Amino acid sequence: MRFIDEVKVEVRAGNGGKGCSSFRREKYVPRGGPDGGDGGRGGHVIFVASERKNTLQELYLRKRLIAKNGQSGMGSDCHGKYGADVVIEVPIGTIVKDEDGHILADLSEDGEEFFVARGGAGGMGNARFATSTNRAPRYCQPGMEGEQGIRYLELKLMADVGLVGLPNAGKSTLLARISNARPKIADYPFTTIKPMLGQVFMDDGDGFVVADIPGLIEGAHEGKGLGHRFLRHIERTAVLLHMVDAACEDGKSVREQIEEINGELEGYGKTLVEKPRLLVFNKCDALLDEERTAIEEEIATMGLETYFISAVSGEGVKQLLHRIYDQVLQLRAKLAKEAADKEVEKADMIEELNDSFEK
Repeated sequence: MRFIDEVKVEVRAGNGGKGCSSFRREKYVPRGGPDGGDGGRGGHVIFVASERKNTLQELYLRKRLIAKNGQSGMGSDCHGKYGADVVIEVPIGTIVKDEDGHILADLSEDGEEFFVARGGAGGMGNARFATSTNRAPRYCQPGMEGEQGIRYLELKLMADVGLVGLPNAGKSTLLARISNARPKIADYPFTTIKPMLGQVFMDDGDGFVVADIPGLIEGAHEGKGLGHRFLRHIERTAVLLHMVDAACEDGKSVREQIEEINGELEGYGKTLVEKPRLLVFNKCDALLDEERTAIEEEIATMGLETYFISAVSGEGVKQLLHRIYDQVLQLRAKLAKEAADKEVEKADMIEELNDSFEK
């Protein structure tokens, strides 16, 4: 399955069915009166966030989402059927935008729904217009048109931890060691060409999700290489793991590697720059003690929390995982508190409104 994270689709909800103008015709029942039924509502186009989906490929292939029209009303007070809804499952983290780029919905929870196009209301039949002074209305309503338009969908993966670094820094090797993901691993750059997710399980049975994006190169925030369109997938993470090749196999010094990634994160925007970040030096098993000491002295002024690991041998990985888990738990506690505070504010507001109505 291809990894599709951007899609343009045409959505068209169903039109409402027209009402019916009819009169009761039955033997021995003179002046039976109006009995025209209402038209049915047009079908909606609905997106539902689902953990079963991890790509927008289904919408990439369909292009158009058209719901059914409502059925027209009939005599004998028979109402028309509702048009069938079009319900599409999308990955958690899908953002829906209109043609002007305004965000209409951010589906960030499993089961969350968004009515991307609502069906038109059905027209009322002439039975609805009968009054004591107008006992034989001969008019009815047409159905309303359903909503339609162009919608743009973007996917931002829901992960707790994001891996960033230059190509060949060892991100895929680390992801394969700590999680259930099985990314492609090879001794050449850009073995990762699409974001990869891996679930890490800790000793308490809980865990977190790690996202690995393609390696960044200079100018990635401007669209060079593969990093630009994938940087948004780490916007929602709690912490970034900035991986550096401590062995400097590509000829760039440690400081050059760090500054290059810093430049790309700053160029993308504050969203990533302000995130908590752990500096992880990979391939430390290839370093001599004096080389490791030199690296520590060189980066001492950067003020970043630093870890030396070997994704191949596993050296230092367990300590790193526990630190990451602490960061993730802190963010989850913060988000839970914010959600609880919002619920309290909402309850207080409702209580104030009720008190004002009573007065």
